[in-house]
Amino acid sequence: MVHKSREDKLVLGIPKGSLQEATVDLFDRAGYRITVSSRSYYPTIDDDEIDAIILRPQEMSRFVEAGTIDVGLTGHDWICENDSDVAEVAELVYAKQRLAPVRWVLAVPEDSPVRDPSDLAGGMVSTELVNVTRQYFADKGVDVEVEFSHGATEVKANLGELYDAIVDVTETGSSLRANRLRVVDTVLASSTRLVANRDAMQNDWKRGKIENIALLLTAAIQAREKVGLKLNVPRAKLDEVADVLPAEKSPTVSDLADRDWVAVEVILDEAVERELIPQLKRAGATGIITYPLNKVIP
Repeated sequence: MVHKSREDKLVLGIPKGSLQEATVDLFDRAGYRITVSSRSYYPTIDDDEIDAIILRPQEMSRFVEAGTIDVGLTGHDWICENDSDVAEVAELVYAKQRLAPVRWVLAVPEDSPVRDPSDLAGGMVSTELVNVTRQYFADKGVDVEVEFSHGATEVKANLGELYDAIVDVTETGSSLRANRLRVVDTVLASSTRLVANRDAMQNDWKRGKIENIALLLTAAIQAREKVGLKLNVPRAKLDEVADVLPAEKSPTVSDLADRDWVAVEVILDEAVERELIPQLKRAGATGIITYPLNKVIP
């Protein structure tokens, strides 16, 4: 069981809910094996210097600020909502569907006359992100009433006269469209952050441990959209093959036992792999191999 932060342990908070599985997978790619029991909020991790606990991301920054846990993962949105005084160690751009920030958007029914946030003056808005939404409208000088949503926020804008708009989180916008909602504006863009208690960051051992975790998690994210590429090239064709490779990449070139051939190795964005391989083959490359990466550390 995890207890309050102490000097000989680093207490790590794992976000519960939609990000939990993606977070455990990210740690796995970074080299940490986390095992979660369906009946416990205290997962095990294969590092004797770390204790882990599962907490709702909405509350994570508050526990980090208080020092109950040393370091945790939560969204920038909830840090802002709680106005938490924490050290943001790393931005980790990953989400449950894709590697991109999520957005909190102001949305209205498709047939609503609202086209601008100012059109909502005197209206009612439903959201889980109450404080951020109030500040958003205050900054625009628009007087609205903001009410906390206990769930199913996307449904509420279409429920009669009670709410005029919602502020809800979206990754792709597909759920909003399915619920016949139209986006008016983006209130806040948010990604996951690794946040630490400020006192913990003053402790040399804990700071080093936290920075190591940040480095490995960031490297695992960098690797998710890249592949390694190996190929053999006739030495006479090396310049031609090099011209096919993306200009910003600097490949590793090694001599082979046959002095007329060289081996070339490079890391590429996965998105360009399928276009690149046929070009390399036509340029004279053979023995082309691609392989996934676990971590890419600049």
